[in-house]
Amino acid sequence: MAISLYDVSVGSMLQTVGAVSAFVGKARAWCSEAGVNPDDVVEARLAADMFPFRFQLLSVVHHSINAIEGARAGVFGPPAPQDLDYDGLQALVADAHARLKALSVEEVNALEGRDVVFKLGQSQIPFTAEGFLMSFSLPNLHFHAATAYDILRQKGAPLGKRDYLGAMKIRT
Repeated sequence: MAISLYDVSVGSMLQTVGAVSAFVGKARAWCSEAGVNPDDVVEARLAADMFPFRFQLLSVVHHSINAIEGARAGVFGPPAPQDLDYDGLQALVADAHARLKALSVEEVNALEGRDVVFKLGQSQIPFTAEGFLMSFSLPNLHFHAATAYDILRQKGAPLGKRDYLGAMKIRT
């Protein structure tokens, strides 16, 4: 069985971003029930030298739908800062999930072999689209999704591993 670029990139992104959207929603409901201000979570971090929850969700979006757009454009860089509250971040993740769902197999597979350059200041790292998505953006997506999950768990949100896994591709 051949696996396409769409399958390994967007297929994985849909599962992860969908799970993030769901656990961010579940944590939002918990905040209401527990009397926790969700905007207090936005700046929470696991360690003083790590980026906060806000950055983790911005990076989930950046390394999913924005990575596909970067592969299409041939250039990708760090995410732009956005000063969003919890509800704004939740909406941003839901929008990224919807935009991923709207991508066609053909348009993503057509990116294969294209040049993509990651630019960070004066540094430039050359990739092919598939190398960029599979060795750079997907690992970053999973790192930031796990970190967002961990921050919510640290704050007391009742999340479990199943919340992180999301909708698995089970045999039916």
